[in-house]
Amino acid sequence: MQIIVRDNNIDQALKALKKKMQREGIFREMKLRGAYEKPSEKRARERAEAVRRYRKLQRKRAQREGLIPQSKPKA
Repeated sequence: MQIIVRDNNIDQALKALKKKMQREGIFREMKLRGAYEKPSEKRARERAEAVRRYRKLQRKRAQREGLIPQSKPKA
């Protein structure tokens, strides 16, 4: 991963780096690897994530088909 520092603006470069890392899921992975996770807990977490992804996909499909109204963008 590479971030270009412009005009010695470290704060802006750091913000861009954090945003890239967040988007790629690096922080989440670091948190998961920080402590041991029992296999049963891992299965439960992965199952819950799959359900969340599935529900989100179904919600988006329903919005596209006009079954439920589109949510308003946050201002």
